[in-house]
Amino acid sequence: MTYLEKLRLAQAKNHSWLCIGLDPQRAKLPLVAQWQWDEPLLPFNKAIIDATADLVCAYKPNLGFYLAWGAAGVIALERTIAYIPDHIPIILDCKTGDIAHTQAAWAEGLFDAWEVDAVTVNPYVGAEAVLPMIGERPSKAVYILARTSNPSAIQFQGDLTQAAGLSATVLRESQGWETAGHKGYVLGATYPEELAIARRLAPQANFLIPGVGAQGGDLATAVRFGPDAVAGPVINASRSIIHASSKLDFVDAARAAARELRDRINQIRQQHAG
Repeated sequence: MTYLEKLRLAQAKNHSWLCIGLDPQRAKLPLVAQWQWDEPLLPFNKAIIDATADLVCAYKPNLGFYLAWGAAGVIALERTIAYIPDHIPIILDCKTGDIAHTQAAWAEGLFDAWEVDAVTVNPYVGAEAVLPMIGERPSKAVYILARTSNPSAIQFQGDLTQAAGLSATVLRESQGWETAGHKGYVLGATYPEELAIARRLAPQANFLIPGVGAQGGDLATAVRFGPDAVAGPVINASRSIIHASSKLDFVDAARAAARELRDRINQIRQQHAG
């Protein structure tokens, strides 16, 4: 099964384009988790997954939030990946972007050992950041950084509204890289006017769209220009869901926040379909 097929099936099963970022922050963990659990990351993640697995199309843990806990965090990440239901795609957000043998080692660890379905990749070094990852892995995918959601992204990434600059170059040039796996793109919802241009430059690519939660990105534009010919976009929210509450009700609050965002996305989908 290809990555896009797995994603499409998960989206259909849960009627969802929502991806939850499993990015636990130490200062925002509920006090009950800190009191009851010596190593709170894994039980916290399990609780969030149990509460939301019927509402999402993917989960996206970010490596940085686990490295912050040292070796215990890496172990928690590995066990979190193993705990996620098999039918739900796992996108590991690590923004790796090295060359040749190093990138191949990343791929071996993340795809072959941990068995994640997709990773985020920084394309600054060119095709060598992507080809060792999915050149011969048809069931895997990379999401190439095209336009990130942070405020200073434009400093180096350029003005995509004019189809110019680094973001536009990445979208154009990477179309010619022949891979067995899928090439998707990270496109922040905080730059909504650029999503239509990105879709025109990469008409067949799946989009991973961060920034619609705490960062306040434009959800309607993400829904309108996010879909490709096979699947819907992966619309990610992290803090606004997993840290919706720091009290005893954190599980219920996370589920409520996930359901609310999933339903908002679906309402917009219906408006465009009509």
